[in-house]
Amino acid sequence: MNYALVGTFVLALGAVLIAGVLWLASGGAWQKQYDLYLAVEDESVAGLNLNAPVKYNGVDVGKVRSIELDLANPQRVNLLFAIERGTPVKEDTIAVLKTQGLTGIAYVELSGGAIGSPPLRAKPGSRYPEIRTKPSLSARLENILTSVLTKLDGTSNAINAILGVENQAAFKSALADIAIVARTVAARRDTIDAGITQAGRTLDNTAKATVQMEAVVARIGRSADAVEKMGNEVAKTSASAGQAVDAIGPDVKRFSTETLPELERLMGELGILSKSLRRLSEQTTRDPRGLIFGRSPVPEGPGEKGVAP
Repeated sequence: MNYALVGTFVLALGAVLIAGVLWLASGGAWQKQYDLYLAVEDESVAGLNLNAPVKYNGVDVGKVRSIELDLANPQRVNLLFAIERGTPVKEDTIAVLKTQGLTGIAYVELSGGAIGSPPLRAKPGSRYPEIRTKPSLSARLENILTSVLTKLDGTSNAINAILGVENQAAFKSALADIAIVARTVAARRDTIDAGITQAGRTLDNTAKATVQMEAVVARIGRSADAVEKMGNEVAKTSASAGQAVDAIGPDVKRFSTETLPELERLMGELGILSKSLRRLSEQTTRDPRGLIFGRSPVPEGPGEKGVAP
């Protein structure tokens, strides 16, 4: 047996094994490569553990690398995902906490990622790209149940206030008043029946009066039509009168041009004649004889004798 050959083979095999282990530890070419993404949850992450699966539309694409409480805001939890390189994580991708069936094991579900949306990149000053989150189904149900319970509590308080001692006394008094009214109505049932009958007759008479009023209204309408026709005739007559005035317009103008001056002269002469008659009347009143014997000469005054006229 060639011991040297066997020893050489063992050493070579050991070297190959050590090299394979080192290659695998450094990440072989067949191993998957991952990118790290950050997600900030505003709710409890109870049930979510390290290395919990991260799925994209139900397909495993990574796992949860770390779960840490935000020291600046304890209401938030920082989750770090290791997602396979090449997974289409885009700006509109959403991360939601979900549970698997009845086991209650939580995982992270990614959804969204429209075709035209750009890939998610880290913002300036941030170490990792941040995936947006939205409340899980359990958180939404909890919020709804809390709101419903709050409203039920308010409704219960309101009912208790309505059914308080004071309101109960008021209800009793109201029921007693209603009973009194009911007895009064029952006692006056005959009068109410008579009133209803009378009201029915009044309605019948009103219907008859309405029929008669229709005839009166029709008659008034015919009278209005007649008045409108008469108005139209008067308007036509007025138009004819206007045309007649327009026709005699030249004659009136000629009358004012030729006749008015003669009338003015005649009026002047009549004025002079009136003045003369007035003086004659005054003289006759002072000396009536002058109308028969004529006027007597005026006697001469002192110093006028012998003076030739």
